Amino acid sequence: MALAINHETNDIVNSTGTVTVNGVAVGGDNTPVWYGSRAVMMGGNQPSDASASNVIDYVTVANTGDATDFGDLVVARNGPCSTSNGTRGLNTGTSSYSATIDYITIATTGNAQDFGDVTVGRSDLGGASNGTLGLFSGGYAASGRSNVIDTVTIATTGNATDFGDLTVARNALASCADSTRALFAGGLD
Repeated sequence: MALAINHETNDIVNSTGTVTVNGVAVGGDNTPVWYGSRAVMMGGNQPSDASASNVIDYVTVANTGDATDFGDLVVARNGPCSTSNGTRGLNTGTSSYSATIDYITIATTGNAQDFGDVTVGRSDLGGASNGTLGLFSGGYAASGRSNVIDTVTIATTGNATDFGDLTVARNALASCADSTRALFAGGLD
């Protein structure tokens, strides 16, 4: 194993980006993580009349071409929100304020199954994941804009629990995450 020393930053790395001392990784692994080659789109508005859609489509990211039918959601959705751990994809959110969370196994086509429920049914949420936990944040509920952040363990079906609150109730959020932190920004408040 070859080690490289960056004299400007004093970092020591091997070919995978991991440094080990006595067999224990220290400093983290900087290797990029790819969860597969399939992108899945779930729900949305029907082009003909803007009604909620139950369609699940997928594409193989490395290939150009049209989407292929994956299956159907349990609940037709407009204003959906998705998150995943690379193996399982979750989807919730609809203007009918259904609390249902659907899930699929990304590598296997077929219809979605019922995962559980969010704490408050809403649409236009922000979603994020660290690969273990999924977050569903904000959105528009029957009572108006929401500040609720729900969490689920993606690998285990069940109802969401309260994670905390956004600083401002809002819907139509932008979101992103890494293994440590999730960010929710923008939206309507």
